[in-house]
Amino acid sequence: MDNQIDEFYNSSINKKKSSSPRSPKRFNFLSWLKKIFPSKKQLRFLPHVLSKRERYGILTFCIIIFGLLIYLPIGAFYSSTQPAPDFGGSYTEGLLGEPKYINPLLVQANDTDRDISSIIYSGLMKHDEAGKLVYDLAESYEVSSDGLEYTFVLNKNVQWHDGAPLTTDDVIFTIKILQNSDYGSIQRINWQGIDTEKVSDHILKLKLKNKYAQFLNNATLGILPKHLWENIKPSNFALSDLNLHPIGSGPYKFKRLIKDDAGLIKSYELESYENYHQSKPFIDKITFKFFDSEDDLVSAYNRNLIEGIGFLSNKQLDSLKFSQRLSPKQTRLPRYFAAFFNPNQSALLIDKNIRLVLNYGTNKQELIDRILNGQGLAINSPILKELFVPDTPAKYAYDPAFAKQILENSGWKDEDGDGIREKNKNLLTISIKTSNWPELSQTAEILKEQWTSLGFGVELQIESLTEIQQSIKDRNYEVLVFGEVLNLDPDPYSFWHSSQKKDPGLNLALYDNQNADKILEESRQILDPIERDKKYQDFEKILLEDTPTVFLYSPYYVYLPSKKIKGNDLEVLPTPSSRFDNINEWYISTKRIKK
Repeated sequence: MDNQIDEFYNSSINKKKSSSPRSPKRFNFLSWLKKIFPSKKQLRFLPHVLSKRERYGILTFCIIIFGLLIYLPIGAFYSSTQPAPDFGGSYTEGLLGEPKYINPLLVQANDTDRDISSIIYSGLMKHDEAGKLVYDLAESYEVSSDGLEYTFVLNKNVQWHDGAPLTTDDVIFTIKILQNSDYGSIQRINWQGIDTEKVSDHILKLKLKNKYAQFLNNATLGILPKHLWENIKPSNFALSDLNLHPIGSGPYKFKRLIKDDAGLIKSYELESYENYHQSKPFIDKITFKFFDSEDDLVSAYNRNLIEGIGFLSNKQLDSLKFSQRLSPKQTRLPRYFAAFFNPNQSALLIDKNIRLVLNYGTNKQELIDRILNGQGLAINSPILKELFVPDTPAKYAYDPAFAKQILENSGWKDEDGDGIREKNKNLLTISIKTSNWPELSQTAEILKEQWTSLGFGVELQIESLTEIQQSIKDRNYEVLVFGEVLNLDPDPYSFWHSSQKKDPGLNLALYDNQNADKILEESRQILDPIERDKKYQDFEKILLEDTPTVFLYSPYYVYLPSKKIKGNDLEVLPTPSSRFDNINEWYISTKRIKK
């Protein structure tokens, strides 16, 4: 009986369980994936199941999906950001010639000194990539209504590379040195007659006795630190160790130099100055290496010893290997090369007819074609009209037949048939002196060919840079083939005024004309550029009539930095060293920033 009751109870319970609704099962995502995707074992047989076309279709689909997974986030990143300069990197450039005075007051005729000095020292003003004057040490300036007083306000955040503050005392000190003839600075002429007044540590006034239209160009002069130079006597100024181990306020500071066994400087290393008042330079280190000749410069580049070249003559460009690594920048400079006559050294050159013969007998286009590969302009004027007005007609166009006729009419004849003309038993001989810079020495050689064909006996004197600098200082030459660099707003005074006939003046032809002097003096005081230009045209007529020189050519300036350098766009350069005026903005490394 009891057993029957237990069976009945158990059967009832089972019926209730079976009749009650089922409890829901949880969804298992992994199990679902296993059901819809084939297993490894099944995948082995997939190639046998699918056709070749289906297999390629699936593979292509997978590649597309994988590519999208990579591209979408990268594309989104690049579309929302843009490249920007970043800090880092180093750059090595080769220069021709050894540095001697890294000192803005002593950079006489050495482009290497000018280049490095422009990076280490700052001036009140500087040039931008378009050749326009912009602020540097100064943050503003004002000119009085009479044009005689310039008030400069200095940036208060400027420090020398040794950490000392730069003040108006440093600017005034530099100007006082310039004005002292005992220091022998070539810049002296531009600062004579200028009084200085300290208004405060960061405000000074420069007072001119006469208006000077191009004065602001002079304000690009590098400033020296008074606290380091004030105890150095004039006699020791050029001998100071600071000329090769300088302390400036520019974007880069001196780190070290390396000399060879003979004591010659072979490399010069600069590092970025973190406290530069405009902005810290992006490139960490700049190194310059120095070479005696263009052949050595080209060889060093071809052997990867340097990455860029400061300047190279056009004839050497084809000698460069891996030229695709360079970013050539060709621009015009306000400079010219000429054959300057020194009548104090040659009685022959006192005769205007002889000077005319040499002008008519010089084929400038041949010089440009043979020496510059056509990359230059024929120059016929001391104010460089040709830079701005192409195809300006020449007063003395090449006419060798007319040149010979002048000699014949003047009594210069070749009676003995030796190729050299004579007159009253005097030979028609002349000497040309120049430096061993390839373009200049080749110019002298071609001039010898051209002038010899007229009946001159021509002697060449090719000197080293040091020797030619001394010859220029002593004015020891008959004909000097050399160059002169002007400003974009030219002031011919220091090149042609009679007061500049002696060193450190730059009147290399010893030109002396009172009417020309008067015009040059007056022109400097005319602030209106149109009126000033009219005066310079009057000066040009007088000078060309006197023929104190043969103007030759103005070569295009070709700068060859490494292609890895960015931010160094150039349009117009006042001087070759001006290519470094925005070096703090050059960069190699980049980073992405939000747009």
